[in-house]
Amino acid sequence: MLYQRFSLALAGLLAATAAQAQTQVGAGVDLGTTGAGAHLVFGLTPSLNARLGLNYFKYDFDKSTGNVNYDLDGKLQTYNALLDWYPRAGSNFRLTGGVFYNDTRFDAVGVPSQTGTFRLNGTTYNAADVGQLVGKVDFRKTAPYLGIGWGNALTAERGWSFGADLGVFYQDEARVRLRSVNCTVQTVLCGRLAADVGAEEARLADEASDYKVFPVLRASLSYRF
Repeated sequence: MLYQRFSLALAGLLAATAAQAQTQVGAGVDLGTTGAGAHLVFGLTPSLNARLGLNYFKYDFDKSTGNVNYDLDGKLQTYNALLDWYPRAGSNFRLTGGVFYNDTRFDAVGVPSQTGTFRLNGTTYNAADVGQLVGKVDFRKTAPYLGIGWGNALTAERGWSFGADLGVFYQDEARVRLRSVNCTVQTVLCGRLAADVGAEEARLADEASDYKVFPVLRASLSYRF
């Protein structure tokens, strides 16, 4: 895939740069709002490090548009390439910028009301007529990141160190695809249902877009080789 080739190419470039500069390399694990992850750290200059990492977390939750309740089953999965700049030599405080490859996605399933109906765009349908109301939610793949942090995996001679990140990445508005499966009503009504599902799709996208700026808060444990 494109992001895998990008990550491998960038990792190779950073490794070559580090080798030429006889720079140490570190690796670590982290945990936070982006899930559990791992990263590699490369020293580019005495005040500049590069990090390559990946994070994953399975996340299920409920969401309502006011008309329909949804069960969302998904994963938070990101890959990141970051630059850490230390304004003062020997300091652990850093400013970080970079990019996330955002592979976060959710499967959505509409839940009928207690009376066995769906309310779509002002029209009430029997759940048996609608069939299943299913959809997918994802976000823009390339997401810029800005943040601050504490810790430098390459300051110690060799061994373990702690770090933390606080920042945000911008994933833009949610992209939602919603449809009814196995509509059992007449063809004309199925056409109207499709239009009403389209209006509901826009409502779900609006609700999901509350998360277009994603907060990043994570702690890390790193080892310098």
